[in-house]
Amino acid sequence: MLLEPKVYIVGAGPGDPELITVKGSRILRSADLVLYADSLVSEALIHSAKDGAEVLQSSGMDLERQVELMVQAVQAGKSVARVHTGDPSMYGAILEQMSLLKLCGVSYEIVPGVSSVFASAAALGAELTVPELTQTVILTRAEGRTPVPEREQLRRLAEHHCTVALFLSASLAGHVAGEFLAAGWSPDTPVAVVKRATWPDQQILRTTVERLEGDLQEAGITMHAMILAGRALDPQLVDHGAPRSKLYDKTFTHGFREGTSQHG
Repeated sequence: MLLEPKVYIVGAGPGDPELITVKGSRILRSADLVLYADSLVSEALIHSAKDGAEVLQSSGMDLERQVELMVQAVQAGKSVARVHTGDPSMYGAILEQMSLLKLCGVSYEIVPGVSSVFASAAALGAELTVPELTQTVILTRAEGRTPVPEREQLRRLAEHHCTVALFLSASLAGHVAGEFLAAGWSPDTPVAVVKRATWPDQQILRTTVERLEGDLQEAGITMHAMILAGRALDPQLVDHGAPRSKLYDKTFTHGFREGTSQHG
C-alpha cells in the first residue's frame, strides 16, 4: 500500500507484536523510513518493515536529529513510521516532535496503540472500574527528575481513593507508598505491579501499599513496570463475587432492552 509522504506516529502496543492495531501494522509494513524506540518496541514487530525500508533506532538520537531525519524523508516524498511503545499519547514525548514538524511544514498523523496500563490490567485479569468500589482511574506518575504540577502531587490525587495507575514510578516505590498512606489509604490496600507487560519475560507482583517498596526491592523491579493500586486490584473479587453493574441487570431498562420486574 502506498502511504502519503508524511509522519505517522504509531503506537506499537506494550510489547506483544500482535497487540499493534491493524492500521499501525499496515503503516509499519508500508513506510519508507521506520524510526523506532528500540529499547521498548519489539524487534519482532520491526522485522515486518518492508524490504528496502530504512530502519533506524531512536535511542541514541536527540530530538533535533530525529526530527531532521523525518523532515528530510518527507520532503523527499517518503513516508515515515515513528514507532512508539504503548499508546503515544501517554508519556510519549510526541508534542515536542509535532511542534517541530509543524514548524518545518511537515504533516503528521497519530495512530493510537494499546497502552501498558490496559495490557497490565489484562495480564492481572483485573477490571479497573468496579461498581460500588470505584468508577475512576487516575493515570499519573510519581515525581522524580520530571517535576509534577503542585495540584497533581500523588498525595492529592490519591485522596480520591480510586484506582491509580502509575507509569515510570517503580524506582520511587517508597515515595509512592508514603504518599498513599498520607492520603489515608489503608496499609493493606491491594497493589499489583506488572513488569514488561505482554513480553515473554513478563513479571507480575501482587503486594500491598505497606509492602510495596520492600517487595519491589526483593524482586529487583526498578523500571519498565506499571503499578496499579486500589481496591479494584483485589484478586479475591473474582472468587467472592464482585458488585454487579446495571448494564446486564435483568431488572434494568435501557435503550436496547426492557427490564423485568424483580417479582417476575
